[in-house]
Amino acid sequence: MGTHKLILDDDFAEDFSLIAIHCSEESYKLAYLLNQFVGLKLRREALDLEYSNNGLEITFPLFGFNDVMKYTTYYLVANKCKSQVAKLASSGGLFGDLSQEETVTTILIPEYKQVDFFLKIQSDYDQVATRNLIANINDIKQVISAYDVQTENLKSKNNLIFD
Repeated sequence: MGTHKLILDDDFAEDFSLIAIHCSEESYKLAYLLNQFVGLKLRREALDLEYSNNGLEITFPLFGFNDVMKYTTYYLVANKCKSQVAKLASSGGLFGDLSQEETVTTILIPEYKQVDFFLKIQSDYDQVATRNLIANINDIKQVISAYDVQTENLKSKNNLIFD
């Protein structure tokens, strides 16, 4: 009797453009700056991006804008999230356990640890011209740098699925 082997291809391929942004501002401030200087209309999404890492449930702030005239959707998401984790240590004494808080930094896309934010661009067109957009983002004085990321070789591409 023969054996049957089932192969699941990566049929969930999602085409998008990705711009990495280095900026020390908070996510809401960067969204405001992109709205003001680039012409986007980013708004905070009702649900943040939820991510699970080593038993921790972490939420990354997510901003979105759907440009219906250009059939394009923009998402701004932070790459780093700092959270407080409580650690209990048994003191063995009369007054019980000691608790300490530790700050844990979680990175959404580990291949780009130094990047602060990602701007994900989904379009009904095959390719989106990002050269002018990157130039406009780099003109913002609070932004250190912005550049295009090649998504074909990105290992943690599934972390950028927001639906």
